[in-house]
Amino acid sequence: MTRSVDAGDLVPVLDAIRALAFVGDLSMGQPVDHSTRTAWLAARIAEAAGRAAALSDADINEATDAALCVALLRWSGCTANAPEFSTLLGDDVGGRDAMLTTASAAEAAAFAAGVGEMARIHCEVAGEIGHMLGLPAGVERALRHVFENWNGQGTPAGLRGDEVPQAVYHVALAGDLEIFSRAHGLPAALRQIAERADAKYPRALVALVTAQASIWLAALDDGAHERDAPRVAMGETPLALVADVIDLKLPWMTGLSRRVADAARDAGAALGLSTEEQARLHRAGLLHGIGRASVPNALWNEGRRLGEADRERLRLMPYWTGRAARRLVALTEEAELASYVDERIDGSGAFRGVAGAAIPMSARVLAASACWVHARTARPGHPALDLASAREALRAEAAAGKLDAAAVEALCGAGSIPGPKPAQGAGSAAGLEPIALSAREAEVLARIAVGDSNKEAARELGISPSTVRTHLESAFRKLGCSTRAAATLKAMTLGLLAV
Repeated sequence: MTRSVDAGDLVPVLDAIRALAFVGDLSMGQPVDHSTRTAWLAARIAEAAGRAAALSDADINEATDAALCVALLRWSGCTANAPEFSTLLGDDVGGRDAMLTTASAAEAAAFAAGVGEMARIHCEVAGEIGHMLGLPAGVERALRHVFENWNGQGTPAGLRGDEVPQAVYHVALAGDLEIFSRAHGLPAALRQIAERADAKYPRALVALVTAQASIWLAALDDGAHERDAPRVAMGETPLALVADVIDLKLPWMTGLSRRVADAARDAGAALGLSTEEQARLHRAGLLHGIGRASVPNALWNEGRRLGEADRERLRLMPYWTGRAARRLVALTEEAELASYVDERIDGSGAFRGVAGAAIPMSARVLAASACWVHARTARPGHPALDLASAREALRAEAAAGKLDAAAVEALCGAGSIPGPKPAQGAGSAAGLEPIALSAREAEVLARIAVGDSNKEAARELGISPSTVRTHLESAFRKLGCSTRAAATLKAMTLGLLAV
């Protein structure tokens, strides 16, 4: 079964890249302009290196464009390994920020040596994203090797020296300069970069950066990064790809944004909203989870009593979604609408705390749709409600003055969360060749995608764990993936999972 790709949900690839850069910065605990600043610096490093090597203008342009693309997408695999980092560090967001900001060269190398599997997940997902976006082969390859080092002690393949794509060095050095100079000042940043010369990146590049760093950072402070964009020819991509990357943050979220989007569109249709407003609701539903990247996984998974700081992080999730609207040229209205997802009619919602008529009808529909889908989705400590219980829960919220009664009735009358619709062409719309999984392979992958172990999937499907493993290995082989996250993302994009 394949999932349809609505032409109205095709968006410029550059907007998708900007959205993923924003999500990546939140996931890494970085300021939301970190990736764009790093991209500008990486382009300057690539340009300086090209001039030093007497490359042609065409080759220099190609190198700078590759550096821009790789820098904007280098954290795009962060949601994919968030569960593993949460287990390791407790706080996947704050822990990664500390790793980037405070680690010495020796500490960073030691840490990297211990997270090889997480780096492999990250690189495979980032590479698949580059492929799905139709970016040049050199950009995709750099994303698949974004944690390789000059000395051969990086991951995932242990490449060394000139085996590593040059864009990887340009971006790694730019990222370190941006983070260290912001956190510790330029002199300390240059010392930390020098410590990594001929280990993480070549010494010749460090010399180029040392000579120009103060000039480049001054230009950044004047907003130079806000005026730079890759010149790579880019088409369109399904917005659902961005949603699926966002939802990789936790296995139980697999397909969550798609279901919210479908529920919101169908509720809008039931309420007689215009076709254009239905399409806007669908796109807003796909974007509504952007701000989740800022919240540690443990806040959802541990079931602990939340403190004030925890509640504030949850309250600000839609705020960050609204901030993303400033970056998404073709999706400004949709991201703004998505930022209303937690508002409530009685003013008790977040982040604005507005009430009544201050909440547009489309925003009321989106908020009710998100509540409906969450009620029907199982997560740690909260089993999915059955249809009758979900209707009762939503109607209670409407009776209490929190959700719009008409929107709730539109959802309750629909009977269930909309599921995948049979259609053709999902693969080509995302730059992928169609792939066929057997019914059993798709069933097994769907269970693994939402976080089941092989034993749990076997019990759910009534087959043996060895049979699960056989079908899973076959599905991974057909998809060309070796990790759960990458296989989930690719299968979702191809419409092969009904979750």
